[in-house]
Amino acid sequence: MTDTRYLVHGVFWPATPAARPVLRLQASDGTFREAALDGGIRLGFRLAAEGKSCLGHHLVHGPARRDHVLCAGRSPADRGNQCGRCFVADDFRLMHDFHRGGRVPPGLRSYLMQPHWLYVATFANGVSKVGTAADLRKWQRLAEQGAVAASYVARAADGRVVRVLEDLVTRDGGLPQQVRSAAKAAALAAPASAGRLTAHNAALAATARRVISASGEDGFEVVDEGWNRPALAERLCSATARHSYPHALDSGQHGFTIRSVCGSFVLAALDDAGLEFVVDLGRLKGRTIELGTYSSEVPAVQEALF
Repeated sequence: MTDTRYLVHGVFWPATPAARPVLRLQASDGTFREAALDGGIRLGFRLAAEGKSCLGHHLVHGPARRDHVLCAGRSPADRGNQCGRCFVADDFRLMHDFHRGGRVPPGLRSYLMQPHWLYVATFANGVSKVGTAADLRKWQRLAEQGAVAASYVARAADGRVVRVLEDLVTRDGGLPQQVRSAAKAAALAAPASAGRLTAHNAALAATARRVISASGEDGFEVVDEGWNRPALAERLCSATARHSYPHALDSGQHGFTIRSVCGSFVLAALDDAGLEFVVDLGRLKGRTIELGTYSSEVPAVQEALF
């Protein structure tokens, strides 16, 4: 019998802008499958277990080499998407203190010593952040973040320098380094105009360039380069009528047709509802689902959504 129960590892965008994102799923035997996310595809599933399970940890061997070690026994997740043992064993948890003199294993050091990019990303309501991307994940990182508009402001020699610059832009430019997923989803329910967001992002990026130019730091060059949003995100980032998805993704059954994808968010059409909804598939990360011909319940009083 075919196994239809999977542990969700999240939405992943490939490094090639022309490619499509996938929902990465782990079967009970440890193998993976990827469910394509594209316009016109129907996704149906039910939550098959309570709570969240650990997604394992990574051992990093270099810029393009890493091992994903699955969690033995699928322990409950108690540190984000990891159990305590996998959290301690994960090489990537050490990277955030590298620029402050933190010690890292040789493989992670090799990864961090590749060129990195500093960017300013703006989301659908104008909320923005400063962030970093390794050279090999330059475009992909912003696609996975769910940015609506973004600009690269510096190319740094390595991961230490770029994190020093990131902290400077936060301290002197006022840009945070994180935007909550819930805030991004709420913004996509009523996105601002593309022109306004692009102009806002350009102004913030100019401020960030001024901050790092005056910093006196070495090991980077200031750049003025735009980021191209994936074409699949266009409808979700435009001002078409839509609503926040009315159901929690921690229980029940769900099913809809995908119209557009931005980051982990999809614009979904419910069966026969005549309405579109913003669904954050990132909320499935760490949960066990069963794929099938399931459908979301259509809100009983649709007028209340307006």
